[in-house]
Amino acid sequence: MTTQLAAYSTSTGEAFQFWILGTVAVLGALGTILMKRAVHSALCLAGTMIILAVFYLANGAYFLGVVQIIVYTGAIMMLFLFVVMLVGVTAADSLKETIKGQRWLALLCGLGFGVLLIAGIGHASLTEFNGIGQANAGGNVEGLAALLFTKYVFAFEITGALLITAAVGAMVLTHRERTERAKTQRELAEERVREGKQLPPLPAPGVYARHNAVDIAGLLPDGTPSDLTVSKTLRERGQIRDVSREALNDLKALEQRSEERLERRAVGPAKFQRSEEASK
Repeated sequence: MTTQLAAYSTSTGEAFQFWILGTVAVLGALGTILMKRAVHSALCLAGTMIILAVFYLANGAYFLGVVQIIVYTGAIMMLFLFVVMLVGVTAADSLKETIKGQRWLALLCGLGFGVLLIAGIGHASLTEFNGIGQANAGGNVEGLAALLFTKYVFAFEITGALLITAAVGAMVLTHRERTERAKTQRELAEERVREGKQLPPLPAPGVYARHNAVDIAGLLPDGTPSDLTVSKTLRERGQIRDVSREALNDLKALEQRSEERLERRAVGPAKFQRSEEASK
């Protein structure tokens, strides 16, 4: 009787872990739905999956915990992130429905899933679990494999087909049909010559200048700055340091004044020392 009570009781550490991690998991799930950027939603979902893996490990289901981290969080979620980056989903995309009634259909599906979830939780909390020892007689991995490839084999195969369909759909969305023949290197070079573009590679930042930082324009042999040596982004932001002839002259004058001050400081003690020797 004591063993049965211990099996159904919860310790203080387990309760603390459940309430803390459960709260974070719920916040991550809400963030998955409410975040405007698809990348942020995927990251919130990844955090929720990691917390589920911690729950599995805490309850002794080590195989499910490791699979949750390696397969779902490490592989599938990374696939989602790659798809989001390839497709380029942003918050500025159009939210206009392309399929009429899809929002109402999604709402009905969400309500149905909520009813099934509440029914499952209620059934699990009101009844006792029977047959767990018999199912795991040969080990948890063997019992889980037997369920996946016998009783739930169709659901397992449908899930695999769904994931493959999602991967193929991502490749279809990112594929761009070429409507014209690709230009050869010779044609591209001739086009640059006709348009008068920069034929050789662009000069590096800071050429003939005192620094080689990316925000300093390079100088041409005659001393004038070249706009080709700095990024257009920095130029539009106004983050380019001035290296014109006037700025260089000002810097040279400042250095000359500094050298004169240093010479005065060095000459002053020498004169004072010679005057003392003369007085002696």
